[in-house]
Parts: sequence; structure tokens; C-alpha cells
Amino acid sequence: MGRVRYRDALALQRGIHAGGAASGDYVLLMEHHPVYTLGIRAWKGSPHVLVDPSTVGAELVPADRGGDVTYHGPGQLVGYPIVSVPVRPGATSAHVHGLEQLVIDVLADLGLPGATRRPGFPGVWVEDRKICAVGVRLTRGRSMHGFALNVNTDLSMFSHIVPCGIRDAGVTSLTAEGVPATMADVVEAIAGRAAARWAGALGVERQDVATRTPSNDLGDRTAPRGELGDRGGARTPLATAETVPPDEVGDQSVAEAPLVTAGTAGGCSDASDAPGVIAIGPRKPAWLRAPANMGPAYRELKQTMRSLDLVTVCEEAGCPNIFECWGAGTATFMLNGDRCTRACGFCLVDTRRPAALDPTEPERVAEAVAEMGLAHAVVTAVARDDLPDGGASAFATTVGAIRRRTPTTTVELLIPDCKGDPDALEAIFAARPDVLNHNLETVARLQRAARPSASYARSLAVLARAKAAGLATKSGLMLGMGESEEEVAGALADLRAVGVDIVTIGQYLRPTAAHLPVDRWWHPDEFTRLRRRAEAMGFAHGEASPLTRSSYHARDAVTSVTSPGR
Repeated sequence: MGRVRYRDALALQRGIHAGGAASGDYVLLMEHHPVYTLGIRAWKGSPHVLVDPSTVGAELVPADRGGDVTYHGPGQLVGYPIVSVPVRPGATSAHVHGLEQLVIDVLADLGLPGATRRPGFPGVWVEDRKICAVGVRLTRGRSMHGFALNVNTDLSMFSHIVPCGIRDAGVTSLTAEGVPATMADVVEAIAGRAAARWAGALGVERQDVATRTPSNDLGDRTAPRGELGDRGGARTPLATAETVPPDEVGDQSVAEAPLVTAGTAGGCSDASDAPGVIAIGPRKPAWLRAPANMGPAYRELKQTMRSLDLVTVCEEAGCPNIFECWGAGTATFMLNGDRCTRACGFCLVDTRRPAALDPTEPERVAEAVAEMGLAHAVVTAVARDDLPDGGASAFATTVGAIRRRTPTTTVELLIPDCKGDPDALEAIFAARPDVLNHNLETVARLQRAARPSASYARSLAVLARAKAAGLATKSGLMLGMGESEEEVAGALADLRAVGVDIVTIGQYLRPTAAHLPVDRWWHPDEFTRLRRRAEAMGFAHGEASPLTRSSYHARDAVTSVTSPGR
């Protein structure tokens, strides 16, 4: 999954674990940003944390696993098996023993046959040096947490703690032991052994987030900056070191997995004539041609938006359903201005420097909801990474304003990830929207290209947190950037595993030549098949068609999760 913040990984684990056996068995493999984690024995303050972690560029996070304090960071492969474990005496010890054996076997596969156990001290050792920490939690017959294997980790970070509370032992890594294995080598070895241990003859569905190596030069793989006419926003769909701070790149990793290159089926090319993509000029299929009906209802709603100086995603993102929705008297309001701090490869929203917030905007949205007589209001926002709370307060204030004006209106929020900040997300959840929507957008493999400042793991974690807060949750996918149907099914399974109730699936339409190209047009019959697959997975409601967008038929979807008996 690339490099993932520990808090996001923990929320994701908890979300999958809460689903029980119905979520399926998962093994999550990732690296973390520098973090010291405290096991249950160290919660009340550990004497084994020797410095303030912030002074060495790390976080300190309590974890509900066994053990004391340990370190996670770049160059260390962390594995989280969330699997069913037989409930019986000694189950925890047996599970720990099994994880140790898996790592011992992997190390032998990689050329380090001397690894072993040390009685009384969980983990994997090379003589008196620990190479892999193990800490788990078993509840309701399901496991959480797992192992942390040092590949080419900065071992000096362990000098700021007493690792696992053991004072008379050192730490080591594959690199320190002279084993030249890359992170990619270790991932493959772990994945193979894990599949054999937990899947057996059942088979494995595997998804990898596309990552890059530190040596990759993104310069020649970056889209040319294209002016967007009178919208004025120069954009770079694929992130560079200059456009995205390294600490904020979502699933960036030091793993040596290749970036999908121009012209491949991955759909990451920026040239319209590259093989495997559809040029921007040819006419779309008939099923993608939305009729333009600018009748009285459309014009009246447009006048309402202009008179109240409101922004809608319908206009800013060039939604093809604007005539249908506005003609029916519905719209999706967009908060925090019309300029986004992220430059996703598929999105038309302006990416120039955002303007200051307008504190009267929530009340004006509520006034529009009242004027339009909406039974269901959908509210979204641009990403505002420049704000301390990522724009979360505007969502909470708007929900309150709508409910004061029209108490019977149900409210759906389509939120950005707020960089996974727990306080920002809690402020949104505390407003108790009727539906909390956050889009996954695309499959794991294409995340880096489509959402360079976001993260597959973080998005799933946001949805897991919302579900844990007791909210009805919703997410959406776009098709047509190079994904396979099985990859889409995998993404749907991941969404369902963290408890998502409603899913939308639609065709990606390239807004301009500066955006990611379309790989192919998915046929309506394929969307129907995917909707049926989603329903079979247990989603309460699924919308899937070429023109489906996040808020398309949103009122119909909300009844599926707010109706009596649910």
C-alpha cells in the first residue's frame, strides 16, 4: 500500500476488523512515516521512550496491541494480517508463533537462513539482534496488528527508545546483515508466504498501489502545464516534488515498484495519441451524450445560485448531468470557494491559489436549500490543505445552518480527506450528516496517477472512521483510466470491508487535453454487471451507469440507509 501514516493504517485495520469474517481475510503490507507506537503495557507512560519523538521527526501513538514501544518508519515492511483465528486456549501464542515462522521462512528465502525465535521475547532474531518485531491483538476470533520487518531501515531511530523494553539486545536489518534484498523483493516473498499460509487453495485477490522509487525522475513523466482558458488554472495532473510536499504524498513509498508509464494500459499517459488511450477528439458513444435542456427550471435554479453567489460542483467540475439535475431542481453545493489546493489528474476544478473563506457561505447555502425546497441536500467542498482543519468547520456549520432553516431536509456531505486529521474529521462527524460520502475515485494501482496528493489507505480509513462514528457511508469510483473489471471488484470489496453502505460507479470523461486520458468507454451492460456485483457484496444501494456521478440520484440512495428497519 506504499507509505501510510500509522493513524490511517490503524483506522483501516479497525474498520476491516469490525466487519468480522464477512469482510474477508486481509493482509495489509505497507511502510509508515516515522512513528513510535506504544503497546498496551506502555500506555501509562513508558520509561523506554528516551526522547521527545517530535525532536527526531517522529510521532508517538498508542496502539491496542500487546508489547511495549517500537519504531516504524521508511525501509521497514509492516504487515497487518486481519484474519480469522480459531477461538481456543493459546490462540494468541499460536498466532504469534505463526507470524514468526512466516518471517523466518521469508528470511531464508531471501538468503538469511539463521533467523530464529528467542524464548520469552516475541519476534524474529538474528543471534542477539532483533530483525522483526511482532505484536498482535485477537478479539472475536479476528486478528489485528502484526509484524514489522527491518529491510533497509534507519536503525539509529531505535536508539531513542528501548525497543520492546529489552535492554540487552540490539536491532538489525536485512541490509545490516548483508542481504541485498530490495523492498520489492521482500514484498513479493511475504505476499507469497502469506497467501500459502492463509488462502491455500482458495486463491488470492491482490491489489498494489502504484509507487515510485527515490531514483525515479518524475520530470519527464509529468503532464505539461496547460492553461484552462478563462478558468486560468495551470495544472500538473501527475505530482512532482515541487507540487506536492514529500510528507504529504499519499501512498508514496521507497518500494521499488514502477510508476505506470506513458502509453501503457495504466492510463497514466498525457499524450492524446499514445497507444492504449482514446484521443480527446472522437465523438463519445451515444450512451454518453447527455441532452442539454435549459428550460425554465434550469434557468431558475441558475438564477438562485447567482443571486446568492454560490458555487456548485455541477458547474466547476463540468458534470454532464447538470441539465437533468438542475432541471429537476437539485444541485450539489461546493463550499470553501472554487479553487482547490490539489491537482488531481481527472478533475476540472481550478487549482490556482485559493481565496479567503466567506463566513456567510453556510447561511447562503441554507437559504438556497430553503428556496429550492430540497428534501435532500448534497454539500461538497474543494480540498483546502492550506487551512488548519482542511475546511472541516465549513461542513459542520453548513449542516447546522440547513437544519435550522429546513429541519426535515436530509443532508449528505461529500468530503475531502482533511489529510486524515482526526480532529478535523471528528468535527464533521459530530455534525451528524445523514450520509457521509468520500470518494475512493479509482482502483489501487491508479491512485498515484489520478490522486497524487491523496491515498488509497487514507480514503478507506476516512470511511472506516465515519462508519465507526455511526454514520451511513458512501463512496464512488470512476471507470475508464485503465482499470480492469477485477480491479474494480477488488476496490468494491475494500469499500464494503470498511462498511460502506452506498456506492456510485460512473464513466470518467476527460475534461481537457491536460488531464488524464480515457483508456476506454465502459458499456452500459458492464455497469449493470458491476452494480449487481456490488449488491451481491452487501451494499445497501448501488448506482452504476456511464453518467453516474457522486450525487446522481442521491435522494433515492439515502432512503436505502435511512428507511425504517435499517
